[in-house]
Amino acid sequence: MVVKGITFDLWDTVLIDDSDEPKRAKAGCPTKLVERRELVHAATSKLTDISFKSVSDIYDEVDSDFRNDWHNNNITRTVAHRLNQILDKLNVSLSEHEMIELVRLHEEMELVFRPDFVTGVHEAIARLSEHYQLGIISDAIFSPGRVLRTLLRDEGLLDYFDTFAFSDEVGHSKPHQSMFQHAWEGLHLFPSEVVHIGDRETNDIAGPHEFGMKAILCIAAVDRGSANTKADGIFNDYSGLSEALEKIKGS
Repeated sequence: MVVKGITFDLWDTVLIDDSDEPKRAKAGCPTKLVERRELVHAATSKLTDISFKSVSDIYDEVDSDFRNDWHNNNITRTVAHRLNQILDKLNVSLSEHEMIELVRLHEEMELVFRPDFVTGVHEAIARLSEHYQLGIISDAIFSPGRVLRTLLRDEGLLDYFDTFAFSDEVGHSKPHQSMFQHAWEGLHLFPSEVVHIGDRETNDIAGPHEFGMKAILCIAAVDRGSANTKADGIFNDYSGLSEALEKIKGS
């Protein structure tokens, strides 16, 4: 197989999901889940007598709808869309300025306490960029593409990538074809020339396989059932990625 491009999932492949939570706790801050609800309560309680529990219950309801859309329809609704749903259910209207600020505080939360990067990923990306075109294919749940780019830029990684498929920008989430197609077309490659690396069997292994790509399972951050994977390769440390790639190229 001729491999010309490599795409990466972000969460639990490049970044470690929720690794910012211990940092928040150490600083005496609530979890992200609680702080999001506190932000909405603070904004709405200025306008109406509403309890935190009422806000939290509505937030949970909209969150549940979001996850259903994400998992079953491959759509990740934007933060602004979800906050507008919450406010509509609470029968509260914010000014344009207040709404913009509420959205920003949600979207940029992980710029305050930042997630850790998977050990060895900086060196691996720099090394791979010498031989392959690189891309990112990632769902954006609360942190949109612009924030994820900032995290990569501040780690000196952004310029190694030639294309980005973030779900808030593409309009669908993995494993929808448009996410992978956006990436391989952005690299000006055929699907058969691209290897995807990620941590979830459905999104990052079965998804790429369906569209003619090869896929490598990353368990360097978390192992979600690698014993049953259909991946073309697997690694638990970035030092093992090169070997996994060589096996694919030799197949």
